Amino acid sequence: MQLTFAAALAVVAALAEFTIVPYIQIGDAAFQPVLVFGVIWTVAGGLEAGLVWAFVGGLALDVLSQRPLGASAFSLLVAIGAAFLIGSSLRRARIAAPIAAAFAASLVYSMLLLFVTSFLNGAGVPDGGSSMVLPSAIYATVAAALFGPLAVAIASRRRDVERVDW
Repeated sequence: MQLTFAAALAVVAALAEFTIVPYIQIGDAAFQPVLVFGVIWTVAGGLEAGLVWAFVGGLALDVLSQRPLGASAFSLLVAIGAAFLIGSSLRRARIAAPIAAAFAASLVYSMLLLFVTSFLNGAGVPDGGSSMVLPSAIYATVAAALFGPLAVAIASRRRDVERVDW
């Protein structure tokens, strides 16, 4: 059930990325809800749910933006894998894990998507594309700081099983 829910929400996030996000862009920084909420879902829900989110959300992004099919999905899968490694290494600071993971995953995702898309299109890497990477990573970090700790706290609260203490 969690995997189906992750896939459905990834499609909703991809739709939001093309309808709402252009209106909340700040300068060169673009909000990437598929990536940010995928990282949060991975840290809170585990790797399997995060990979489902990345694959389905990436395919939805590719179809909606008319990129080469699989470019976003591949980039998201690698970025979500990196986010899982960061999130699992920060087990003690689980509340702060989505924040650090979102920054690193955003850098990985943006650069990888830039290179993969330009390679698959047969064109060179655009000059202005790399200037958007760091502002978008900062935007993703701020968004993860707003939504991540709450999601991790809710997920860890649901996982905790009460034991009878005699």
